Amino acid sequence: MKFIGSGKVKDVYDADDGTLLFKFSDRVSAYDVKFHDPIPRKGEVLTKFTEFWFNKLPVNNHFIKSISKNEILVKKMQMIPIECVVRGYFYGSLVGRWKAGQIQIPIGSKTEIAAKLSSPLFDPTTKSEHDEPINRQISLDRKLVTEDEYDFLESTSLQIYEQMSKIADSAGFILADLKLEFGKLNGQITLGDSIGPDEYRMWPKQTYSVGKIQESYDKQILRDWLTANGYQQKFEDARKLGSEPVAPSIPEEIVSKMSNRYVDSYEIITGLKL
Repeated sequence: MKFIGSGKVKDVYDADDGTLLFKFSDRVSAYDVKFHDPIPRKGEVLTKFTEFWFNKLPVNNHFIKSISKNEILVKKMQMIPIECVVRGYFYGSLVGRWKAGQIQIPIGSKTEIAAKLSSPLFDPTTKSEHDEPINRQISLDRKLVTEDEYDFLESTSLQIYEQMSKIADSAGFILADLKLEFGKLNGQITLGDSIGPDEYRMWPKQTYSVGKIQESYDKQILRDWLTANGYQQKFEDARKLGSEPVAPSIPEEIVSKMSNRYVDSYEIITGLKL
């Protein structure tokens, strides 16, 4: 089995028969910075969540089977160079981009932090080390996709967000936003990569309140700690100077909280024990 490369979270191997092996690690990244401290059981949760969502969603996908607690086998695809982001709430980077006049939000949406948008927003980005927000026109101008492909990605991503939101809601969670990736398999656009707490923000309905930072069951816990301690600004300043940001050590309480919440969210949403 040939090693292809490592991403921020997973290692990828070519299985030589039209399939790939994804090996999920306990690594974590935030603000495009990779951290040295592992999050225990994170890889296991990402593996199980990927299996759960791919089997649950009524969309063609490249998942074949799980082969260990942190490995899955998938069909090899030609990946589409767009990350399909759907936002259901006024939160995260959307807030700053809206204030800067860089993006419009659906008509009738409130602009208090964590307010639900009047309708979900398709907000794609490029696929790169530092993702860049794009729109339909940019996607077509750069020839990333055709018009029909963009329309398909938008409508399918919005449908998947709605389907996942209903499942999360019935388990007592709010799905705030979601990132999906697609590829082409035998000429057909197919859902790919993985789906789990590294690809979405999820909040417990019990503590949800408009106008405040939300309790999080995903890696937003790390982002919030970094922002509160000035690291997000330090990362931005380092990049402006042309150097790579240095990842700080993650406090043990943050590591423990993330690990526990990854496991809890899986068990609550799926009804299964890890």
